[in-house]
Amino acid sequence: MSTSNRRRAPLDGSTVLLLVGLTLAVLVLGTVWAAVTWGSKLDGVNPELSGDPFELFFGVLRGKVTWPGSATWIAVAAAVIILALGILLWVAIARAQSRRTRVDEAARFMGKGKDLASLSAKNARATAQRLGVDGWIGVTIGVTIVGRQKLYASAEDMIVMVAGPRVGKSTSYVIPAIVDAPGAVVTTSNKRDVVDATRDVRAANGSTVWVFDPQGIAREEPTWWWNPLSYVTDDTRAARLAAHFASSTLTGGASENSSYFNRAAENLLAGFLLAAALDGRPITQIFTWTTRPGEIEPVKILERHGFIGMADAVAGEVNGEPKRRDSVYGTAAQMVDCLKIGKIARWVTALGGDSAADARPQFSPEAFVRSKDTLYSLSMEGQGSAGPLVTALTAITVEAAEELATTQRGGRLSVPMLGVLDEAANVCRWRNLPDLYSHYGSRGIVLMTILQSWSQGVEVWGREGMRKLWSASNVKVYGGGVAETEFLGELSQLVGDYDKHTSSTSVGRGQRSTSHQIHRERTLDVSELSGMPRGRAVVFASGAPATLIQTVPWMRGPHAESVRASIAAHDPAGTGAPPMPVDHPAQVRVEAGTATDGEQDD
Repeated sequence: MSTSNRRRAPLDGSTVLLLVGLTLAVLVLGTVWAAVTWGSKLDGVNPELSGDPFELFFGVLRGKVTWPGSATWIAVAAAVIILALGILLWVAIARAQSRRTRVDEAARFMGKGKDLASLSAKNARATAQRLGVDGWIGVTIGVTIVGRQKLYASAEDMIVMVAGPRVGKSTSYVIPAIVDAPGAVVTTSNKRDVVDATRDVRAANGSTVWVFDPQGIAREEPTWWWNPLSYVTDDTRAARLAAHFASSTLTGGASENSSYFNRAAENLLAGFLLAAALDGRPITQIFTWTTRPGEIEPVKILERHGFIGMADAVAGEVNGEPKRRDSVYGTAAQMVDCLKIGKIARWVTALGGDSAADARPQFSPEAFVRSKDTLYSLSMEGQGSAGPLVTALTAITVEAAEELATTQRGGRLSVPMLGVLDEAANVCRWRNLPDLYSHYGSRGIVLMTILQSWSQGVEVWGREGMRKLWSASNVKVYGGGVAETEFLGELSQLVGDYDKHTSSTSVGRGQRSTSHQIHRERTLDVSELSGMPRGRAVVFASGAPATLIQTVPWMRGPHAESVRASIAAHDPAGTGAPPMPVDHPAQVRVEAGTATDGEQDD
């Protein structure tokens, strides 16, 4: 149900003219009074001058009060001063108006001041002190249009942002959040811009930079690798990893028939993953098994290691009715399709198949969450997408942070870990995210999930799952650029209404009468939300009314010069060649520590 704000609407034209007239009258009266009073003292006239400005003014007009000669110069000087002040005021108003957008007027009828105490710097700082977090109060959300109050999501707040393409999500939220983060950072994307802008800034603060780029989006070479099967220690973890692969094909709107085969294929993958992990096989073995219906090798491995239940489940598919079996195996092969691509496989398998002989460092989620390192995971939709691996790497790393948090004071990380899930519906289709969202906030794991539209979330998590994710967020941001009337209609209701006061005047039979009316109107309607100007966003926070803010891009932040330098150092267009890869991720930390001012090596 929408709320109502009973503040008056902007003044009408006649009222404005009346106020202008009264102001001019006061200025004229004041100027005449000052000029005559001071001039009389200077010229020695009007010894019994009245102190009433009205009596003095009309006395001058009627000739009862002598106009001193000095009064002319005083009046001219006063007029010049008033004119100069008027011009300065006009320039200030004009500049302020030039920065205003067509929706800024609505901010007067939305949350401001004490309404936003939960998002204030004072509250965020108090939360950080209570949790023992040093040097970081939270993620910057923006600045209110009314009152110019800076808003923050605290160290225990979870964030969801819905905003269309090209509205400034990366410049105003992703990049500032990453460079400000106090601890480890996990971020996903389908572009290289965030990596280029933040990697040197993070490295300069002692962070080892890990760029997981199986599809070559940032043109990174696999100078390190990650073995997904290192996570699989039992059948439960095998099922979790299988779910991340299945997320590439499962959607919120899947049909009952496809869901049946998806579930069967997911169970089959879980068995294959466990068997490969137990036998020390590379993860690419999973795809090989999905292409060989009837292969009993994984069943034997599972039986040999005592996982009888899992062995029976895989055997049921291996020995099943051929037509159904082929459908299940075909669905499973589709889920792990990325593993057949050699370029991708280099990131998740040891060189030459021998991990002991592979000199490249191996990524460890458990070690990562104890550091201040930065993990960038990149992938794109379409043929050969590495999305399932990105999802798995992200989820497994966050799970490692959760396990670490249970061993620390209060059951939460002493230094919060930031997760920025940019393009979450495209590159990080984490099925259980809505169920885990609020829980992670209590563990010191701050997540920011960014979607291009509401329907993207519905496609991944279903209608109820998306609503659960939205409701589990302490801070919800809408940044414009979305053309979904149902979603925008709900936002419009949440923003609320205001009572617009209008008046009309009529003259009849020599009498003048004025009538007043109240019309309830939407503060921001669907069209205004859809056409939200760039640089504006609506924030919905727990326990606070919706408020209109101005976003704060990194160019206006404290790290602006460092970000520019990082972009220049890694932009391939600047040198005509891709950045040279480092031999070892730790090299980034060493170089950052030895570089001179204004100099950063890649």
